[in-house]
Amino acid sequence: MRDLIEHSIKVITREQAPSGAYPACSSFAVYGYAWLRDGAFVAESMRAHGIADGARAFHEWTARVLTDRAERIEAVVAALTAGEEIDQARFLPTRYTLDGADGSESWWDFQLDGYGTWLWALQRHLDGSTDHAFAGAVTLTVRYLCAAWRLPCYDWWEEHAEQVHVATLASVEAGLRAALRTGLLADGDAGTASSTADAIAAVIAADGSVDGRLRKWLGSDAVDGSLLAAVAPFRLADDATARRTVAAVERDLLDDGGVHRFRADVFYGGGRWPVLAGLLGQSYLRLGRPGDARRQLAWIAGTAADNGDLPEQVSDRLLHPQQRQEWLERWGPVATPLLWSHAAYLSLAAELGVTL
Repeated sequence: MRDLIEHSIKVITREQAPSGAYPACSSFAVYGYAWLRDGAFVAESMRAHGIADGARAFHEWTARVLTDRAERIEAVVAALTAGEEIDQARFLPTRYTLDGADGSESWWDFQLDGYGTWLWALQRHLDGSTDHAFAGAVTLTVRYLCAAWRLPCYDWWEEHAEQVHVATLASVEAGLRAALRTGLLADGDAGTASSTADAIAAVIAADGSVDGRLRKWLGSDAVDGSLLAAVAPFRLADDATARRTVAAVERDLLDDGGVHRFRADVFYGGGRWPVLAGLLGQSYLRLGRPGDARRQLAWIAGTAADNGDLPEQVSDRLLHPQQRQEWLERWGPVATPLLWSHAAYLSLAAELGVTL
């Protein structure tokens, strides 16, 4: 397991761009871009293993990306505050080129979770210090999220843009509460962030839950693996909701040690994802189940290729195997190495005390 920790750190360090951005997977056809969600979890995993320089470079890159778009963000916020309906093309993208530009290819773009996740990871990186170099980017991100959080958008998996997704709401709430802890917000923005986070929590409690556990999107009874983030590491769900949500994931998505995204997943046939095994392991630790968490760590390690690279998903137990071939023809083999998969392994290993 320590060999895979060492390899994961090497992969992430090697792949980080000179700008500080983390590509999702530089060898995969359409993943040579930087997603804020992926990058935030990657940076957090490096911080957890005491590697602060790479994490800071990512956070500084993100801050530049956001402050470079200050006028765009303020225009969107003003329009939403005035009650205007605006074209989705005006919103911030979900992925950027490694030098911080908008991607030129058509993509499933309007997505809020990455911006909340970045705030959450940044606050953990700052670890109690008040670094005013990030104040402008934090303020812009908070204003953007406070204005846009109620809108339907794409989920973690860039699907179902017509829905309000509970994992997205949790990511935004976690980010706003983290921003408050940084001490970088002026009083007015801090008040708005606090009231918005409370409003999101109320929506999740009232409409984002069914049978005492979290639901995939408002109005759905389905389960989604991304909901685990609300249990851990965001730690937003109360203990009872956390237990029931984990139980629902175990019932519907846990499959011989690995975790599927959701039952209707057809992407590459719907395999099992190491990133979700990592979140389940962290959730087990929160619930006082360290043995189960260790089994998740071992399962992730078992998905590694001979050279130690971790894939986006494994294809041995597919939910919809008839759908796999069309993705192979479209984009080729599953993305490997996926930096977020390596980050999931590193984060869970750190929480279990497995380090170099």
